[in-house]
Parts: sequence; structure tokens; C-alpha cells
Amino acid sequence: MATITLIGLDIGKHSFHLVGHDACGKPLLRHQFSRSKLIEFLAKQPATRIVMEACCGAHWLARKLTSFGHTIQLIAPQYIRPFVTGNKNDFLDTQAICEAASRPTMRFVPIKQPEQQALLALHRARQGFVKARTAQGNQLRGLMAEFGIIIPQGISKLFQQLPVLMEDVEHGLPGMMRELVCRLAAHLCLLDSQARTAWYLVNEEMCICERCLFRVHERLSRTQSVVSRMVRTG
Repeated sequence: MATITLIGLDIGKHSFHLVGHDACGKPLLRHQFSRSKLIEFLAKQPATRIVMEACCGAHWLARKLTSFGHTIQLIAPQYIRPFVTGNKNDFLDTQAICEAASRPTMRFVPIKQPEQQALLALHRARQGFVKARTAQGNQLRGLMAEFGIIIPQGISKLFQQLPVLMEDVEHGLPGMMRELVCRLAAHLCLLDSQARTAWYLVNEEMCICERCLFRVHERLSRTQSVVSRMVRTG
């Protein structure tokens, strides 16, 4: 009986599609699983090679399946699309993953550790805060321009001039508008605080990584020195 040597896995939020190939590339298994059933099924399978698209949730699942003894490989989505044949559906996508994985020159994505994913999440969160801060600042400038008040570009210029403008009664801003600007300015300050806090956390994490790399480098240098002395004395 033929043995499954390659499993292609198409990942979804709730349903997962699996296709198994033998050593000759012949499909032997096609099945749809829920998340819990997939984990249960693969935990009982002999150690084999499993290939997935490097998408949302793939790195977590790769670490989970690696703990079962499987060899996990991830492929970037742009390298899978050329192998999709016919009308798009989940099983054809899974078949395309197997076809892409069978190419000897295929490049794979390294599996990220939880700490790496957390750092990337922090970067994305900070980008979101910065984007929202820019949008809020532009909105404030636009609203003030409607009343003939022009504020130069730059978040620092906005923070410098808003308090002065709120205290100046000669601009003739209605009370409702003043209240609105104060609320928007408070929201802008909150976004700025979140962006700066995220930046501080990113820098702190990078400093920790640099210190760890320095310690590893020192340890490797000491090991190389010991080996060199052993070679000379031997």
C-alpha cells in the first residue's frame, strides 16, 4: 500500500483542507477538517512532511505540528498561485501547495517563534497608531482651515499651536467648535502617546536582542579560542 509522504494543508479560520500525496506525487487523501479534528488527526499520523501557505495562523500551526514530529514547511502565497489549475476552490488551492512543494528549487519561509511574532505585531500596532494619528491631525487642520486658521504641517507644530489657538478669542470660533477641537485634540494626544509607547517597547526589545547576540558572540569567541588552543597543543 502506498504511503503518504507529502501533505498539503490549506488553512482557514474554521475549516482546513488536506491533500496527501505519495512519493510519486499521486493524490491518496483528500479531506476537510475542523480545527480540533485536524489537530487530532495529524497527532495520530506518522511523522511526514507537511506544507502550508505562509498566511495568518500558519506559524502557530507549524509550531504545533512540529511538536508531533512532523516536518513543516511554509511557502509564500505568490509562489503557490502559478500552480492553481481550474476554478479556484479550497481543494485546488491545497493541490497547488503540493505541486509547489514538489519543485526542487522552491524557496520556503522560516517558521517564526512566538517572540518574533510578538515583535512584528508590535511593529504593526505602532504603524496603525501612527497612521491614525496622522489622519486625526489632518482632520484637525482641515476643520480649522474652514475657519481661516491655517496650521503648518507636522505633528509637533500642531501640538504647539493648538493650545495657543484655543486661548485666542479673536479667531471667533463658536463654543461648539472649540469643544469639538478640544475633544479631537485629546484623541490626538492619546494616539500620540500610544505610538510613542509602542516605539519605546520596540526599541527596548531590540536592545534586548542586541545584548543576547553580543553574549552569543562572546561565547562563540571563547569556544573558538579553546578549540584553537587544543589544536595547537594537540
